[in-house]
Amino acid sequence: MGKGSRRAVTAAHGRPLTGDVRVPGDKSISHRALMMGALAVGRSHVTGLLMGEDVMATAAAMRALGATVTVRGSDVAIDGAGLGALAEPSSPLDFGNAGTGARLTMGLVAGHPIAATFVGDASLSRRPMGRVLEPLREMGATVAARTGDRLPLTLRGPDSLVPIAYTLPVASAQVKSAILLAGLNTPGETTVIEPVPTRDHTERMLAAFGARVRRERTGAGLAITVEGQHPLAPTDVVVPADPSSAAFVVVAALIVPGSEVVVRDVLLNPSRTGLFTTLLEMGADLAVEDERDAGGERIGDVRVRASRLSGVSVPAERTPSMIDEYPVLAVAAAFAEGSTTMAGLSELRVKESDRLAAIARGLEANGVAHEVGEDWLRVAGRGGGAIGRGHVATQLDHRIAMSFLVLGLAADEPVTVDDGAMIETSFPGFVDAMRGLGGEVIVHEGELVA
Repeated sequence: MGKGSRRAVTAAHGRPLTGDVRVPGDKSISHRALMMGALAVGRSHVTGLLMGEDVMATAAAMRALGATVTVRGSDVAIDGAGLGALAEPSSPLDFGNAGTGARLTMGLVAGHPIAATFVGDASLSRRPMGRVLEPLREMGATVAARTGDRLPLTLRGPDSLVPIAYTLPVASAQVKSAILLAGLNTPGETTVIEPVPTRDHTERMLAAFGARVRRERTGAGLAITVEGQHPLAPTDVVVPADPSSAAFVVVAALIVPGSEVVVRDVLLNPSRTGLFTTLLEMGADLAVEDERDAGGERIGDVRVRASRLSGVSVPAERTPSMIDEYPVLAVAAAFAEGSTTMAGLSELRVKESDRLAAIARGLEANGVAHEVGEDWLRVAGRGGGAIGRGHVATQLDHRIAMSFLVLGLAADEPVTVDDGAMIETSFPGFVDAMRGLGGEVIVHEGELVA
């Protein structure tokens, strides 16, 4: 299912899921490794890079900005242009569906006296960029964009940015990271204050590449400060397995009776494990084995067995640690006893799709009782009725596609998603991985319309 090859996909209940699997490398770390390597002077090596379309769009952007990126399988060599030495691209930077790649690269460009035009696919072009552009403008960057600060847009960095101290109005690792990346080539110190902590991969990787970065607790929240104009040194990065991709395998094993699966080398950064915490509260038979350190991150093997789940209330403050996992959590909740309530979900409205609305429509199509509000979702769980037989509109959203295919693996009737092509953006080989564990997944040769 490559880019541009629209294909409907159906999943059906079959035999238990069993075996070991390693899901692709973490997408967040893959994006950042390419960017840090592009800013370092010398050659960096990245092992286990996610080879999905989103990350390849970032690799192409780094080439356009003057770095040399050589790909051999999932091993990548990056010869960096150096901090302050990025080149002005000769054509627009096309990020496809990669919101993380686009937003973080805006920070890189803002820190250099160059201009770049950012474009993306229909989904990315609908997503607002204002929350990233506002602090970059405050630092001195200029932007020409469509109404609502949407793509396509052209961003120009000044001869010298102004360092700022910026308090995040909403919890966003992308906004934080864009500011810190802009601050790398800004004289003085640039600070981001997080009232609510978000994933910290950027800070960890900045430190690994030799940046001067510090974290301090303040009365206003966690303050992350980077000292500008300090050269980055090349380094080697090993990318662990993506917990957001592992989530689909884990939930499938929990809800398909008789299943037992081990997912290898999963990233266990505390800012990314909210789903695992929630599933344990629901009664999941889930355990981490061989926990260890690798490349500055905690990783381990996650063993999961089919379980009888119970509904829970998921606190809003957990949202940043599992923002990408709510679609598949909704699927787990559909098979739980009792209702599950999820709060603080407003960020889902501005993902690859209006993800909260897409979840609700998918649940409705498959007979799952639920209620949805502006920033909350309640899933009733098994009430004795049949689940499945739905045709789900993915809205170009890879996580909606995978989540409802997982539902189909345990449902009473098969579930079809209208398009699985975009799954390649984050989890290349998803269908093969699920088939390898025993799942019944069919890719239709022609588009299937409900």
